Amino acid sequence: MRILLVEDDPLLGKTTVRAMQSQQWAVDWTREGESVLNAVRLAVYDVIVLDVGLPGMDGFKTLQGLRACGNTQPVLMLTARDAVEDRVHGLELGADDYLVKPFALTELVARIQALTRRLHARQHNEILLGTLRLDLTAKRAFLADRPLELLPREWAVLVHLLNHAGKVVSKEQILGAISGWNETLSSNAIEVYISRLRTKIAPAGVAIRTIRGFGYLMEESADDFQS
Repeated sequence: MRILLVEDDPLLGKTTVRAMQSQQWAVDWTREGESVLNAVRLAVYDVIVLDVGLPGMDGFKTLQGLRACGNTQPVLMLTARDAVEDRVHGLELGADDYLVKPFALTELVARIQALTRRLHARQHNEILLGTLRLDLTAKRAFLADRPLELLPREWAVLVHLLNHAGKVVSKEQILGAISGWNETLSSNAIEVYISRLRTKIAPAGVAIRTIRGFGYLMEESADDFQS
C-alpha cells in the first residue's frame, strides 16, 4: 500500500512513518495541508492519514478541499479533540475514520487495514465493519463468516446505518429510508429494531451509539483495536 501522512509534529511523524514502513507500506510524509492537493495529483494513495491541527490550512479545510475536487481516497483523521461534535464535523466533511490522540501505533495500523478492507468490500458490493459483513447482492449478513439471521426490517435498518457508518443518522432519516409513502412506522419501532440489532451484532466489534438529541452513530468499538 501507499500512504500519505499529513502530520506537523516531527516526533509523532517519524514514529508513525516507522510503524507504517514496518508493514512494508510506502509512505509519503508532509507537514502542511497546502501540499496535499498537489500530492494526490501526482500519486494515488490507498489511505490518507490527516492530522486536524495543522498550521495554516488545518485538517478540516484540507479534507474539504480534497472532497471538493472529487478526491475519494479514504481519509483517516488524527486529532487531539475528543468531542463528539468535532468527530461528527470531520465525518460530515468526508472523513472515513477518526482516531483521537494519543493513540497506540498498533491501533493506527489496524484502522488503516480496516479502511482498505472496507474499500475492497464496497468494490464487491459488500459492506464491512469490524467482523460484520453484508453481501448486498445476496442480501445476507455474516459475523466473522457465520450467517447472521435478520428480519427484513432489521436488514434495512442495518444497511442504512452501515452505509452511513461514522455519521449520525436521525430516527426520521431511518424511517424515510426503510418505509414507503403508504407505510406507517413510528419512531418507537426504530428503537425496537436498534435494540434487536445491538444484541445481534454485539460480537462483531461494532456498536450503535445513541447520540442524545441527534440520533444514532454506528462505529467500530474501541476495544476491537486494543492488543
